[in-house]
Amino acid sequence: MTVLLLGATGRTGKWVLKEALDRGYTVHALVRNKTKLESMTNLVIFVGSPSDEETLAKASRGCNAAISVLNVSRTSDFPWAKLRTPKNFLSVTMRKLLGVTKNEGIERLLVCSAWGVAETGVEIPWWFRWMIDHSNIGAAYRDHAAQEQLIAESGLNWTIVRPVGLLNNSSIQKVRVSFTNAPKPRLTIGRRSLAHFIVNGLENPALIGTYPVVSAE
Repeated sequence: MTVLLLGATGRTGKWVLKEALDRGYTVHALVRNKTKLESMTNLVIFVGSPSDEETLAKASRGCNAAISVLNVSRTSDFPWAKLRTPKNFLSVTMRKLLGVTKNEGIERLLVCSAWGVAETGVEIPWWFRWMIDHSNIGAAYRDHAAQEQLIAESGLNWTIVRPVGLLNNSSIQKVRVSFTNAPKPRLTIGRRSLAHFIVNGLENPALIGTYPVVSAE
């Protein structure tokens, strides 16, 4: 399998990249800064913005699956920190990616969203819902919802993964998979465990057209 990966230099993306390469996949990583990635076997690096359609098309050529772990980012983890990316970065990028996937024949798409997006907003703790509504965290959640709608209408074999709170944990944990709040998700998961689930999901047809919420047992 040859996989287009968006977000490969991020805190979750670096683990997705490792998991995909360890599995023997060829990865086309589209990054803004080439120096953030080391040269590795089966890794092809493309430099540019993921919201640039021409660059996306070049990076997608020869791929049969795509993974996006992009996010609307802030200058720090402080909830009220200024946004580093536009508020509609995810939905603008996804709209262009969906056009490219059809032209390049990519049928499998796996995207990392978040627990608390769309209808799962009623499932999350009240204090986190307040943070989404009253801080810059909310920009990412609103744009995740917009990109989810685009994906759902795309006609691709998609899976939208909604992780709970992410920890910088390098171990692979047992994952709890929840649908419509059953079983009730736990509150955290390690980034490597999330990456392991995402890469495994590429070849799991049972996940096609679903919105799994993932947390650590």
